[in-house]
Amino acid sequence: MKVAICGGGLVGALEACYLAKRGYEVHLFEARPDPRKQDRVVINSINLALSPRGITALEKVGVAAPVVKDGIPMRARMIHSHSGQLSQIPYSKDGKAILSVDRRGLNEYLLSEAEKYQNVTLYFEHKLKSSDPNTGTLVFHNGNTYQVDFIVGADGAHSQTRRSVMRHSRVNYSQYYIPHGYKELCIPPAEAGGFRMAQNFLHIWPRNTFMMIALPNLDGSFTVTLFMPFERFEELTNPTQVLEFFEREFPDSIDLIGRERLEKDFFTNPTAPLITVKCSPLAYKHTVLLGDAAHAIVPFYGQGMNSGFEDCEVLDTFLDKYSDLEEALEQYSKTRSADVQAIADLALYNYVEMRDLVTSRWFLFRKKVDNILHAMMPSVFMPLYDMVTFSHIPYATVIEKNKRQRKAVDVGLALTAVAAVGAGTFAAIRHADTLSSLVSKWF
Repeated sequence: MKVAICGGGLVGALEACYLAKRGYEVHLFEARPDPRKQDRVVINSINLALSPRGITALEKVGVAAPVVKDGIPMRARMIHSHSGQLSQIPYSKDGKAILSVDRRGLNEYLLSEAEKYQNVTLYFEHKLKSSDPNTGTLVFHNGNTYQVDFIVGADGAHSQTRRSVMRHSRVNYSQYYIPHGYKELCIPPAEAGGFRMAQNFLHIWPRNTFMMIALPNLDGSFTVTLFMPFERFEELTNPTQVLEFFEREFPDSIDLIGRERLEKDFFTNPTAPLITVKCSPLAYKHTVLLGDAAHAIVPFYGQGMNSGFEDCEVLDTFLDKYSDLEEALEQYSKTRSADVQAIADLALYNYVEMRDLVTSRWFLFRKKVDNILHAMMPSVFMPLYDMVTFSHIPYATVIEKNKRQRKAVDVGLALTAVAAVGAGTFAAIRHADTLSSLVSKWF
């Protein structure tokens, strides 16, 4: 079977490995030049957090080990207050970690792994102009035309493959830009080498309506990302305003980044938007959409790459199950659609948690309650973050299970409160005479 994969990013490169392993003739088309031959420049990217869903998908095609080896474990959130006080919020009661991974390094590695297959051909500077899911015809802006049996759209949030499918089929589609953008900054390695902050943490500076995060890199640096409403970015028009803003909101970060570097990077690096994309169905005829082309999500659960890699793994199970390609893609779409829309909603919720709720006493109390219940009943109760990040429970099931758990915990806490009030009231009535004499002595 002759397959065209549109998009040579993370998901497209991994899917090339999956389909090559099946013996298909794979042609991978990427609009950009080969990243392995390009100088490193600042691009609109956010560091990756690799978790079990993504690791399992990599393992299925034998490419996980080097990625896991080079990943830096992050076992907790490190919260930075305005005063510079640090506090930890572990990701899991039993010390589980997510891995900080370099996006470009991983993309280059997966492209090289795909290229090792004799039945894979990579084409760079091939920007898709149109595709026809009925005939399998692809037309590129450079004038080249190809005919294939199977089209995989892994060409990102602004997917041309998706647009082509929408011209031929009834596709429910929505996109939503959140009012926040992001800007990438950097904390360089220490002068003597190593990290300027504790490296096994995802560092967060939560500030209610905005936040800054930092993820560790192998060279001792941290990739810093500032998430903030666009209007706040637009208010900072000169270096003095930027420094005053950081002195007020992130004072402990200034010496870590460096004043000169902060001024330079803030105005050199772009401010990029954050988009959520939902569509259904995910397949039509012999065309299927994977990754951001099917479900672009905001990065606040660290599941964009992981859910895209899981797409590859789940699709592979349906290709195993059904001999007819069109039926396999149809069943994949029916199964996967609810899950990818669920993780889009979960990611939006987690932004509120990261920028605001992590400083709430009630939130921290509920986290402790969840962890206690999980320790007591690990097979029955699992915290939301654990279900999303450290399990393979389908995302839609995660939402439903979390609703039931929250309801049970709320009822339990309410009954506990009522019992406590009742016990207090009973004690007061029982000892009313004693209390009355004490009060009369005091007053």
